Amino acid sequence: MRWSTPRGEYVALWVDGRAVAGGGVRSLGSPGVGEVKRMWVEPSFRGRGLGRRLLTEIEAAAAGLGFTVLRLDTAGPLADFYLVAGYGPIADYNGNAYATFWGEKRLGGGRS
Repeated sequence: MRWSTPRGEYVALWVDGRAVAGGGVRSLGSPGVGEVKRMWVEPSFRGRGLGRRLLTEIEAAAAGLGFTVLRLDTAGPLADFYLVAGYGPIADYNGNAYATFWGEKRLGGGRS
């Protein structure tokens, strides 16, 4: 299920009528550049591939909004997940004191 605005979209994955994963994409204000925000999978549903499925849905939503580049930040333990998904490391772009990894991916073509 998706909820859209002109500047972003939120995606939720449901199992048996219950939201078990969600995350969004929003504009960073630069033409074609979006940011993945608040990806989350219910702990009891982790390890089932929902994170990868959710990220794929978020990337599709981003492409539908006209974004050609996606950026994100995350804590260290999740960096490998995003590296495997094609997000290359970039410099800190937002000053998030809780992040230890910043990544970027060109949609439709791998790492930036």
